[in-house]
Amino acid sequence: MKTLRKTGLVCLLLVTGFALAQDPWSREGEITTDTNSYAEFAFTRIIFKSGYQPLPGPGNTAWRDWPDSDMHFIRGVRRLTAVDIEDQSRALRLTDEDLFDRPWIYAVEVGTWLLGRAEADNLREYLLRGGFLVVDDFHGTVQWAGFMRSMEKVFPDRPIVDVSQDEAVMSMHFEVDHSEPIPGIMALRYGSTYEHDGYKPTWKGIYDDDGRLMVIINFNVDMGDAWEMADESWYPEKYTATAYRYGVNYVLYSMTH
Repeated sequence: MKTLRKTGLVCLLLVTGFALAQDPWSREGEITTDTNSYAEFAFTRIIFKSGYQPLPGPGNTAWRDWPDSDMHFIRGVRRLTAVDIEDQSRALRLTDEDLFDRPWIYAVEVGTWLLGRAEADNLREYLLRGGFLVVDDFHGTVQWAGFMRSMEKVFPDRPIVDVSQDEAVMSMHFEVDHSEPIPGIMALRYGSTYEHDGYKPTWKGIYDDDGRLMVIINFNVDMGDAWEMADESWYPEKYTATAYRYGVNYVLYSMTH
């Protein structure tokens, strides 16, 4: 049976202060379904067939925050850690066997996903073998119900619980503040920090039998927009900084647990 490849302990921060990349990208960000690995870590987005998530392809340049979100975060990981991270983000379907070579996968707009049986089964197998799923950018009670319709196919017998600030994932390098919102672009444009009735940012998770966090659920939170807006002066830096802190913690956790 193929097992998920894990790295050893990651040498942490090469810099002591928290700073965002200010220099321009030397090349345009790209996303690829090429599964050849050139580094120990790749930012890997998940493609699912259903829901509000257009697939990447020719002429589609607005695929849920891509490319700016991915490329800004990749640059942040490179600046703030010693993780050997690939220049390009990756995109894999949940049914792809190469899923099992990725310690981290990232899914957005899960309030509208409708996973098929094969997608749910492969995701469950991936997580139980040691994988780590980051869920982001869904808000309010209606989208939570949509998320749960599919997540219950993946784990019908595992509870979703609150992940406190005391958990290891929340302090891998940065100490995080759960009271801080991470709003999306549209919310801020309307003068708000929340969407729908998702007033309170919430972090939940699913654990395996050994107490390892398999799924981190960023609910009423939009880290992807915060990364995307890292070089936009109108988007408050404090929200982007918070999103980077969470994201870096998640990367380090996925590679060491």
